[in-house]
Amino acid sequence: MSVDELPEAASDYERAATITFGDYVRSLFRDKVTAAAALFLLVLLISAAFAGFLAPHDPNAVNLRARFVPPFGAVNGQLFVLGTDELGRDMLSRLMHGARVSMSIGLLGAVCSAVVGISLGVVAGYYRGLLEDMLMRAVDGMLALPSLLIALFILFVIGAGFTNLILIFTLLHWMIFARMARSLTLSYQENTYITAARAVGGSDRRIILTHLLPNMISPLLVLFTLEVAVLILSEASLSFLGFGVQAPQSSWGLMIARGREFIGSAWWLVVLPGAAIFLAALSLNLVAAWARAITDPVQRWRWLTKPPANRARARKVAEP
Repeated sequence: MSVDELPEAASDYERAATITFGDYVRSLFRDKVTAAAALFLLVLLISAAFAGFLAPHDPNAVNLRARFVPPFGAVNGQLFVLGTDELGRDMLSRLMHGARVSMSIGLLGAVCSAVVGISLGVVAGYYRGLLEDMLMRAVDGMLALPSLLIALFILFVIGAGFTNLILIFTLLHWMIFARMARSLTLSYQENTYITAARAVGGSDRRIILTHLLPNMISPLLVLFTLEVAVLILSEASLSFLGFGVQAPQSSWGLMIARGREFIGSAWWLVVLPGAAIFLAALSLNLVAAWARAITDPVQRWRWLTKPPANRARARKVAEP
């Protein structure tokens, strides 16, 4: 039974217990803006994952006869949907391969930061004592430092590159997850189901994995989604400054850095990768807001069910 088929007198818990996957999908498409953001991210992920097959041209193929071709321009019968850059390289192909680099760095950096931060935060919040004090002082100290300047200094010493960016982002963003995981652990471990689990002899590992972490999914999922957007912007900033992804790899930030010299005559070299960064970050924020609403165990049914007026109207239409 779908949650919309329950009577209006049904309790909140009865509605929450009957939520299906279809209810989540319908709730997404009820909000047109969020649905458009989710579809954009889906297209972006597919194009990034299969850029080698979907890209119409080689992103690094130089064709000096096709320099600065505007969007939807053609040279010798070859159509360039988004134009070409200063070396005659296809912008659409470079954007697709740039999405692979930017999204990979954002996702991998957020995953590594989440694993380290959540592990430390849960352990510190659960066992308290000296470990918690040391962790929180380290978190406070690192949050007080300008992360971009620290990243620039470290990359200047160890060198730029894909792997180094992942390591730097993990080092500079784990404390955000640690602070939230610790606060959630402190608030949840005083609940009755945690006390009952301890009373029946449940081990600390079982309590953490079975009772604590599943209840943290909602806020941590939102934080993870937002961190992916933050890391995409950070990677673009570092690549723009020359400390991120290096040529011949294609990155949105690197494309903006190369195209700014020709912005007066070839605006698309800056506008297109800039629009890709903006839309990716905006879409991730919109999806994060939707994910926060539907994963909340108390409020999610309000988002997943039709409004009462709509349900009453639907019943009247169904009556003979």
